[in-house]
Amino acid sequence: MLLIYVDKLTNRLGYTLNLVFKELMSIKYSITIDKEYFIQYDGPKLSYTTQPITNELFLLSSTPLLFQTIIEIVELNYFEKNNNPYLFQSYSKDSVCDFDILAACFYLVSRYEEYLPYVKDKHSRFKAEDSLAYKKGFLKRPVVNIWVKDFKSKILERYPELSSQNNEFSYVNTIDIDSAYSYTCKGLTRNFLGFSRDLIKGDISLCLDRLKVLLKIQKDPYDTFDFIISLIEKYDVNTIFFVLFGDYGKYDKNINPYNNKFKRLVKHLCDYGKVGVHPSYDSFDYPQLIIAQIKMLKETLHKPIKRSRYHYLHFRLPEGYRNLMATGSIEEDFSMGYSDNIGFRASICSSFNFYDLAQDYETKLKVYPFGYMDVALKNGLKLSPQQAFEEIRQMTDEVKQVGGEMISIWHNESLSNKREWYGWRDIYEKIIEYSCNKN
Repeated sequence: MLLIYVDKLTNRLGYTLNLVFKELMSIKYSITIDKEYFIQYDGPKLSYTTQPITNELFLLSSTPLLFQTIIEIVELNYFEKNNNPYLFQSYSKDSVCDFDILAACFYLVSRYEEYLPYVKDKHSRFKAEDSLAYKKGFLKRPVVNIWVKDFKSKILERYPELSSQNNEFSYVNTIDIDSAYSYTCKGLTRNFLGFSRDLIKGDISLCLDRLKVLLKIQKDPYDTFDFIISLIEKYDVNTIFFVLFGDYGKYDKNINPYNNKFKRLVKHLCDYGKVGVHPSYDSFDYPQLIIAQIKMLKETLHKPIKRSRYHYLHFRLPEGYRNLMATGSIEEDFSMGYSDNIGFRASICSSFNFYDLAQDYETKLKVYPFGYMDVALKNGLKLSPQQAFEEIRQMTDEVKQVGGEMISIWHNESLSNKREWYGWRDIYEKIIEYSCNKN
């Protein structure tokens, strides 16, 4: 067991030590603030303080960040070395790392910068381009995992007797169902208005498609579920469906949750993957909607609803996560990412417990950060299907190297292979095949 000495144990520090050593390194450790006990300990030991104590492995604490409770602009002391970014540079020749890895991990994973003043986008969200990771060019890289892997190798080089296990790469295929069908189950009024709108625009092909679907001559373009299921079975891929189960609204163009065909579909999907709730756009401002939507989905599936992802990723910290925890149901959330760019919002490709920075405590809500979303690839970055595959391949390779978890977001409508999504269906399968190959 690794004994870690600290001058003072705070909530921030305890959280970070658990994340780094237990969750990411799988190294058993204990903490002490007793310097004499630490000196006498003859096993593997590490100190996190301002100067070495004895002959232990020493990590310089170069910033007071982990010993504070306040939230303020901090001096990041950013630098780059060997093509990797680092925060909180230290200048001690005795330190095992030339930066304060614990403070750096905490700063990024806690989303510290999202508690500071920022200009919101049109959906009142934190923008990718305002993040440190974007500005410094490491948004697509899980730098926390990279740092920890290197740190672990240094610890094991000094103390090879420590037992640990390497994390294995995994891939999770998630499907957001904003609208299960384009025309089916939309009712007479919505279809009439849609038909009229397309007719006014002069888009005769869409008018004909709508008529063919309603006359059951042609399959609904958004009904790609047989295809998705076929890939789940072919590649044995871990899949989660996030279903929008709320009322119709400006940004919620979903099927009525009381529609029997829609409910049968959701039950069917539950046979091939996990199902979570996709809280509606307005649910962030009116959290009681989350509880109502969980209740409806639970009554449909007759199963507890433990997972969520905000529709439009419409949430802010810490309120968005507090609202989920207040439901008494949600244990895991998959909203940590950006809608207009790809990469790791928290700079990590592993799940972690949400740390409520404003209230200074570790919560039980497990956050699963995703790496990329179809809409961000096509609309945000304006990539072609092949260009998107190359970007994803590079990101996936790096996640594989650190034994992380790559989570993707696709929508059933983006797999229609119709119109603006032509060609993306083939890339989707190509990505799944590549991601499921652990070599």
